Amino acid sequence: MRIRASVAVVTGALALTALAVPAAQADGGYGDTKVTKVVVDGDNKAALSTSGLKTITVSVTATDGSGILSADPFALQGPDYGYWTTSKPVCKASSHTTSTCTASVKIDPKVDFLSNAMAGTWYVDAWVDARDGDYIWKEKAGSFKLQRASKLTVNAAPEPVKKGKTVTVTGALTRASWDAGKYTGYAAQPVKLQFLKKGAKTYTTLKTVKTDAKGNLKTTVKASVDGYYRYSFAGTPTTPAVNATADFVDVR
Repeated sequence: MRIRASVAVVTGALALTALAVPAAQADGGYGDTKVTKVVVDGDNKAALSTSGLKTITVSVTATDGSGILSADPFALQGPDYGYWTTSKPVCKASSHTTSTCTASVKIDPKVDFLSNAMAGTWYVDAWVDARDGDYIWKEKAGSFKLQRASKLTVNAAPEPVKKGKTVTVTGALTRASWDAGKYTGYAAQPVKLQFLKKGAKTYTTLKTVKTDAKGNLKTTVKASVDGYYRYSFAGTPTTPAVNATADFVDVR
């Protein structure tokens, strides 16, 4: 007889707990049912700000010779005892044997008490049933990055500037602090200063600058032609990549 893992269904808000997560069963199953793909929020990355409701979508693709019947709510597990369950998945067949089951969970970092320690790699556990009674239970069927949303600014001055004179480019890299409920500086991070010549289509990297202890950026370049300056951050496992809105400088 099959015994399912104990999973509470969440309707609406995020389920987080500082208590121990219920012990999950080891991977198992019966028959030829297989999980072939797991996608979270389209690119397996989900960035959350300091407040505001965000819906995270989880899609699990599975196959079986008889076709897929249904899936249980997916369990999402992450660092610092992070634990969520999704809504009941809706399964849509793409062929006689294959279906993609999609569910979601709604999260508000402020209301649901996210902590900074929860940023990082999360895993998706999935239970899928086939039409002939086969099934698959797979822990860590897929993974995704839960990230603290980032912001990046830039300001190039003076504007306008004489050709050959110095342009000072300042900015700041900040990211959501779920602990503090606000954006705070991201220190000691490499950020590229890029330039787009007026009329061109591709940015050129001029140099790499590191943020200071408060996330601030400052460097200088020589003015040569009209164009746009921006800072570009490549991201980290806990913080998404971001580009500043470019600042145009008129060179005379």
